[in-house]
Amino acid sequence: MSTMSQRLQQLLAQSEFAGVYHLPHIDCKPLKQATLALGYGWLQADCSKQGEITPALEKLGKDLRLPDWYGANYDALSDCLSDLSWNAAPGYVLLISGADKLHGKDEAAFNTLNEVFADVIGNWKEEKVPFWVFYDMRPNSLASLPTLAAG
Repeated sequence: MSTMSQRLQQLLAQSEFAGVYHLPHIDCKPLKQATLALGYGWLQADCSKQGEITPALEKLGKDLRLPDWYGANYDALSDCLSDLSWNAAPGYVLLISGADKLHGKDEAAFNTLNEVFADVIGNWKEEKVPFWVFYDMRPNSLASLPTLAAG
């Protein structure tokens, strides 16, 4: 395991810091390695082609292999991510790649999506289970989100 993976593993194990973060555009392999080393569930979605929220929510459902009853709306996303009994793990990391288009075209929907993620993270924190969300996007495209610093 690389030094970067080890540092990320130490960070991800600190559940009190779980939240929604901007991941500087880097090779995401160390993040996945650290996640799997902790036994956490790895969730990944590529939203690079979705500039509107409905197709983005549909893509999230498909990429995350959410249950058949997933309705591709904010409430259904919250419900599915708050009950991951089908993917039981001591923690979770969700990596969303390429949401630049959605962020640029519909910032309000993007912000609402992040509110959903924040609620999910809060629900998991009550259960003492870390749930991390990372956006892999261009530098400076998410000034409103904290940037992960694993250095």
